[in-house]
Amino acid sequence: MPNSSSISEFLLLALADTRQLQLLHFWLLLGIYLAALLGNGLISTAVSCDHRLHTPMYFFLLNLALLDLGCISTTLPKAMANALWNTRHISYAGCAAQVFFFLFFLSAEYCILTIMSYDRYVAICKPLHYGTLLGSRACATMAAAAWGTGVLYSLLHTANTFSLPLCQGNALDQFFCEIPQILKLACSESYPSEVGFIVFSVHVLLGCFVFILFSYVQIFRAVLRMPSEQGRHKAFSTCLPHLAVVTLFLSTAFFANLRPPSLSSQALDLTMAVLYSVVPPTLNPLIYSMRNQELRHAVRKTMSWTNFIRDKIFICLYK
Repeated sequence: MPNSSSISEFLLLALADTRQLQLLHFWLLLGIYLAALLGNGLISTAVSCDHRLHTPMYFFLLNLALLDLGCISTTLPKAMANALWNTRHISYAGCAAQVFFFLFFLSAEYCILTIMSYDRYVAICKPLHYGTLLGSRACATMAAAAWGTGVLYSLLHTANTFSLPLCQGNALDQFFCEIPQILKLACSESYPSEVGFIVFSVHVLLGCFVFILFSYVQIFRAVLRMPSEQGRHKAFSTCLPHLAVVTLFLSTAFFANLRPPSLSSQALDLTMAVLYSVVPPTLNPLIYSMRNQELRHAVRKTMSWTNFIRDKIFICLYK
């Protein structure tokens, strides 16, 4: 069997066997990708352009939207290209780059979600200290720490994964380079180092999860003590979307990567990969704008400006 030094490319999972189904998958993935680009792009533009949204909560939401754009742009374009051109190939360097950027965006997003829970905790449980604890410098520092943590984690994890000798061929049962699928190709004697790194990662993730859980226990206790129904509604309208995003992100990611091998199958692996790598970046803009009137108003304003500029361009072109 080939080892890692002789492998120059990997073979990704073919989503369909017939040409018609391949093209159908291409158009389906393209529609999902464009929806994610549109939703996250509108949120990014609205938060950047509307001065009323220049607050810590929306600043972190902007970071989340940018990370979602990066995450889905790491996996879907290659899958679309393979479906369109009827190929399965991805180079060894391309696979390593895909793993690095996917881990980077995913881990940084988890850090941002953790910071966002702290933001909501301070806003609701310690409102008098909000300006002090979450000033512009503190927000920029926390966001930079999240992005820096993502770079460091993905660099270490990618280097550790691709340093393993591969003895089981080069075919991956996934539409992108996913670490659990790459580990299936590794020689059995090389697992201990990667297992140790994964155990460390799980402990860090669980620590963040406990922090998020503790924050929301305190938040709901404070919200239920509010005498004003309007105040409770406003608090829930800012907290529930974030809680929904965290739940969707963690449940799919944990099950996809930590389920026992006995539950593994090609169809289940593919479904779980779609649920944690494609669905959250696509649905996050919808979840956050569903109950947030300020954000919906800013997005509508952005869309009206976009339509105005488009009409002006058409008028200039046809004159």
